Order: sequence, then structure tokens, then C-alpha cells
Amino acid sequence: MVSKNQIKLITSLEQKKFRQKNKLFIAEGVKVIQELLLSNFELEHLYVTEPVFENTNEKLISTISESDLKRISCLSTPNNCLALFRIPDDKSVDESGLVIALDDIRDPGNFGTIIRLCDWFGIRQIICSEQTVDVYNPKVIQATMGSVARVNISYVDLAQYLKNTKKTVFGTFMNGKNVYQETLSADGILVLGNEANGISKEVEKQITQRIAIPRFGAIKKTESLNVATATAIFLSEFKRKEQ
Repeated sequence: MVSKNQIKLITSLEQKKFRQKNKLFIAEGVKVIQELLLSNFELEHLYVTEPVFENTNEKLISTISESDLKRISCLSTPNNCLALFRIPDDKSVDESGLVIALDDIRDPGNFGTIIRLCDWFGIRQIICSEQTVDVYNPKVIQATMGSVARVNISYVDLAQYLKNTKKTVFGTFMNGKNVYQETLSADGILVLGNEANGISKEVEKQITQRIAIPRFGAIKKTESLNVATATAIFLSEFKRKEQ
């Protein structure tokens, strides 16, 4: 059984201010939780409806009913487990290799998918504007499918950070140069902008090379690509040029 105080704490973690206050975040589903258990994230407590995880400290596991799980879950259709992990201290930015910069990405699903893509393509560092959605938002964590354990995410004053960097700063625009024809640096920074408004004016001033994914076909009426989809295409091209 889950106590009223536990329910109050867990449900409060859907909000950023309470995640920051308690230094805790929620993870749900066997795949996500298993990935985090194998990482450096510290488990606070694990709630399960049935035995799922081996080699986990039994003192940190509570077996609960499905109805109790529904009360604490962020999902409309809960899985069979929910875990609380401690939010680690911030790490210094890893500037080696290609770095992804996110300027005001607001959709948790997009952000989580971008983290997963970075994991796939071997990108170690994402730097985010302070307006970008919180990485410990439960929907972000869910969308990463555990990849958050292998990618370092830092929040900075993005315009100021880019102003001080010595790397080539690639900005993604509708009217940029054809990415398939450009020289791409494996040691640069790739900036992706807000879903509705693109890269902000302040950040745009720090861009040194504007790139775009060209539209094909006769009509060319598609207004734009989803930012996570665009990220996959850009990363694929950057990595292809490394080969």
C-alpha cells in the first residue's frame, strides 16, 4: 500500500518546482527503469505490482496494487512499475566532438526523442536554453527510453554560451544552405530551434553557418519538419560525413 504522504510526494513530482525541491524524478516502465538502474542514477524507491527487477535492494522496493499504481502514475495506461530516482548534480559541459544545442524546445516528446537520437548517433552532450523543457519531466524521461542515462544535458544562457565558443556553430533554418552540399565539422555545435518559431534572434546572431534540409518533389508545400525528425536527418548527415 502507498501512504497518502507518498502519493502526495510522487504526484507532486510532475511539476518542475517539486522535482527541484526534492531532487527526485519519476521513471515508468520496465525498459526505462532497467536502463536507469544500470546507470549512475541513484534509485530512491521502486514501486511494482509484481516481481520484475532482480539484484535490486529489497529495502527500496514496495509491492503495490494496480489501483495504487494508477494513483501515482503519470501515464493514462500505467505499466507495472514506477521508480523514483535522485536528480544528480550538474556536470560540466563535455565539449568534445559534435554538440547539440536546443533553443527553447518545449514539447517533452520531441526532447526525449532528440535525447534518444543523440544516444544512437554517439552524441555525448546536449546544451539547452533555460527555456527548454526540463529533462526530468516524466514525459521526457519516458520518451528517452533510458537514453537519458548516456547523454549529458546542461542548461545554459545559450546565446552567451555560443558567443564564447570557439567551435563552428551550425544553425538549422528553412532558408539555410543545402546540408547535403555543405562541409560539416565533426567538432561543431548544431543548433535546433523552437517547434513554432525556430531559432531565436539572440541565438541566431551567434550562428556561423546556416544549413537546411532541402524539400524534394514538384509541389514543395510542406511548411516544416518536426524538430525531432529534422534532428535525425541532420545527425545522420553529420555522421555520414565523418566516415
